[in-house]
Amino acid sequence: MKIILLGAPGAGKGTQAEKISEALHIPQISTGNIIREALNSGSEVGLKAKSFIESGKLVPDEVVIDIIKERIAKDDCKDGFILDGFPRTIAQAEALDSMGVSIDRVLDINVADDVIASRLSGRRVCEACGSSYHLVSKKPAVEGVCDKCGGTLIQRKDDHPDTVADRLKVYHEQTEPLKAYYEKKGLLRVVDGQDTVADTTYRTFCALED
Repeated sequence: MKIILLGAPGAGKGTQAEKISEALHIPQISTGNIIREALNSGSEVGLKAKSFIESGKLVPDEVVIDIIKERIAKDDCKDGFILDGFPRTIAQAEALDSMGVSIDRVLDINVADDVIASRLSGRRVCEACGSSYHLVSKKPAVEGVCDKCGGTLIQRKDDHPDTVADRLKVYHEQTEPLKAYYEKKGLLRVVDGQDTVADTTYRTFCALED
């Protein structure tokens, strides 16, 4: 099954991607993580991305698309995958279509902006592998240490309260239009985020079966 997860930053789509990945035995493909993998691999597209990052620029669409294309061509994606953080724009969605990738379901994890702002202030991310935790709802076994790789957990600059409003504005302007794009294709299902991860996960799997 090939799945796209949409949702504003902090809506919890990464956690839902992990749950789906475990249940369906398909890889979770996070844009941030695969860019880091590409940088470490020294591949041609990784080197292209590195040149932009080192100069303080955003990685352009064409490079991100090449990285996605390289990743989904790997053997572990033959039975499907979950795209988390891609596409972010209509242009990226159209590029995905042009690759001939047939998406089975697009899930939008819907959470109010004020709830997201509260969630982000408590989020911590592993600086080594990118795994996400929360000071209240998803604590690591050892405070400040990643359960998966033992890396140090940090608060990203993007999660500081003074940047959250800007991130949400960009999401509403650039990424939210994807909901209408995929609704027209009959692929979109909206999952209203709940107070607990378990309740949201239940609704997520109901939406996959719908």
